[in-house]
Amino acid sequence: MTYKASLKVQFDTEWTSTSYSSGYDIGMLPEEHYTFQIPAEDLNTYQLFRFFATVARAMGHDDINIMKGACGVAFGEDRKEEDMRKVADEFELTLGEDLRKKFEDMQQAEEEWAQLKKGPMGTVLTDENDQCDE
Repeated sequence: MTYKASLKVQFDTEWTSTSYSSGYDIGMLPEEHYTFQIPAEDLNTYQLFRFFATVARAMGHDDINIMKGACGVAFGEDRKEEDMRKVADEFELTLGEDLRKKFEDMQQAEEEWAQLKKGPMGTVLTDENDQCDE
């Protein structure tokens, strides 16, 4: 059995003139019709979102707002925190509620590093390259 599928999105616009003159602005088209179609048999979610981003750009949305929209889908209030954490971990992101712990961990690591750089008698150790130059 053969499986064939496609995804089709159609976007149509029509502008109505509000002025009493001849109609449309010189740079505006009175109407536009776009049809986007892709094969969908083996479409993964990344490809699907890229497709919808293309449609959104054709509708006039800019890349920043498209990215914000995708983040809103991923990190919206209606999502489970457990799922948000999985996505955040996959993309090496930090959730807002985890910032304090991350900052404290970084402070502790810096303190430990500073302690390691000191010798056993409290002297500051130098790199081998620095010792060779002397």
